[in-house]
Amino acid sequence: MPTAPPRSENRPEGDRIAKLLARAGVASRREIERMIAEGRVAVDGKVLDTPATILASLRGVTVDGNPVAAAEATRLFAFHKPTGLITAERDLAGRPTIYTALRNALPTGTPRLMPVGRLDLNTEGLLLLTNDGGLKRTMELPATKVPRTYRARAFGEIQQSQLEDLIEGVEIDGVRYGSIDANLERGTGRNVWVEMTITEGKNREVRRVLEYLGLKVNRLIRTGYGPFNLGDLPRGQAVELTGKPVARFLSEMTGEPIPRGGVKKADKVEIAAPSKPPRAPRPPARKAAPARPTPHKGADGPYSARKPTDAANTVPPRRGRAGPDSAPRKDNAGTPRPPARSPSRKRPPATRGNTPRGPRK
Repeated sequence: MPTAPPRSENRPEGDRIAKLLARAGVASRREIERMIAEGRVAVDGKVLDTPATILASLRGVTVDGNPVAAAEATRLFAFHKPTGLITAERDLAGRPTIYTALRNALPTGTPRLMPVGRLDLNTEGLLLLTNDGGLKRTMELPATKVPRTYRARAFGEIQQSQLEDLIEGVEIDGVRYGSIDANLERGTGRNVWVEMTITEGKNREVRRVLEYLGLKVNRLIRTGYGPFNLGDLPRGQAVELTGKPVARFLSEMTGEPIPRGGVKKADKVEIAAPSKPPRAPRPPARKAAPARPTPHKGADGPYSARKPTDAANTVPPRRGRAGPDSAPRKDNAGTPRPPARSPSRKRPPATRGNTPRGPRK
C-alpha cells in the first residue's frame, strides 16, 4: 500500500471520519460511507453528507443518534468456521450466519467484531475477526499481500507440474490472478488434495483456479491467514490471539506504512484450543462395601452360605408323596394304596410284532 502523501500546511490535522469510525469498530469503511449517504451520521447535531470530512477525534459524532465511544485497543480473534454459515451480520434469506455461532463461542463482554475477509457458505476453516475496521481493511487489501493458505479436496486428476505453472499467475475469463503457490498433497480414490497459498483473496479464487485446471472442488478449508495457522482450534470455537508475535503483526499492520512488495514475513502462530475452565473437585470416594463371604463347596448359589440346620427347623415332607420316610396313605375304603413306581424301574421295550398282551395272531 503506498505511503500517504505529506500533509499540506492548510490541511487540518486528523483523519477521515470513515477511517475513525472504522477504527472504533462501528463498521467497515465501505459500510460507513453507505451510512453517511443514508444520513445516519452526524457531528454536533449536523448530518454529514460526505465521507471526506476530516476530524481530529470522534467527540460529538453520533451514529443513528447514539454517541460513538473512543476507539478501544485493537483486538484479534480466530474462529473455526463450520460449513453452512454465512460470513455476514445478517442474511436476507434467513440462513444462519457466523454471528449465530459466535454468540456461544465468545466470552461475555467481547466488543463488536468484524470478519477479516469472507468464507463462502460451504468453505470452512480459519476466519479472523477484529474490532478494528482499519486493521480489517489493511489485511484484506491485495496490495498488502497477506498470504491465505487453503487445503482443497477436488474431483479429478492433476500433475504437480500443472500446479507449478500457477506461480506465474493465471488469467481466467478476463480476471488476472496473481502468483499462487500450489502443491499436490495426495490422491484419495478419485479425489486429490491440493494446498494453495494466495495473496490477493479475490472472490472464489481457489475454486475458480482449480476449476480452470479441470478439478471440481468438493471441500475447501482455510488453514492459514497471515502468520496465523488454524492449529487444533475445534470447529465452531473462537479464541483471542495474544502474545508478542501477534503484537508485532498488529503493529506492522496498523502503525507502519506497508512497504512496497507487501508486509514483512512474520513469525508463524499456531492457534491452540481455548482453555477450559477448571473442573470442580470430585466428591470423596465412598467407603468400600464389606466383602461377601466366599462360597464353599456345595453352596446353592455363588453368594449363599450354608446355614446350620436342626430338627426344629427341618421341614416335614409333603403328604401324598412316596418316599423312604413316608408310609403308604390309606384311601377312604381303608385299602392301602400300592407304593409309587420307582423312577429307576423301566418298562421293557416291546419287540416288533408283539403287543403287551402277547404275540399277534
